[in-house]
Amino acid sequence: MAKSTLSSQFRGVDIDEYDENKFVDDQEESGELQGPDAAEVDNLIRQGDMIAALHMALKNPPINSKNAAVKEKAQAVVLKVLTNFKSSEIEAAIKSLDKNGIDLLMKYIYKGFEKPSDNSSAVLLQWHEKAFAAGGVGCIMRVLTARKTV
Repeated sequence: MAKSTLSSQFRGVDIDEYDENKFVDDQEESGELQGPDAAEVDNLIRQGDMIAALHMALKNPPINSKNAAVKEKAQAVVLKVLTNFKSSEIEAAIKSLDKNGIDLLMKYIYKGFEKPSDNSSAVLLQWHEKAFAAGGVGCIMRVLTARKTV
């Protein structure tokens, strides 16, 4: 005799969860939790602690954010830090970063190349040269093939 097929106890997956009429969009993240703290970075720049300002600017990148304004704000903060460095201090700053930090810096450098501003291209080329020397070709390949951008 046939068993009752109206029972849903045999299911391993709840297919009702995937009903298209029941779709719920991802929640928006709060803008305050993403990106570097611009006030803290400005404070470190005024104090002259540029390496700490670079580390603070690279802290908490908005990689998973879908909010373009948060990403633009983070890019502006990092670009401000990079342009305030003296060219003789760039190499020491890059040596203070780990491999992931250099990759993140390269992401910001390439993002800066997309929208150049006054004298930013020359500064970004200096940073790119030093970051490439420290990170090698693998650094560029990881940045260009990364699905998550800043």
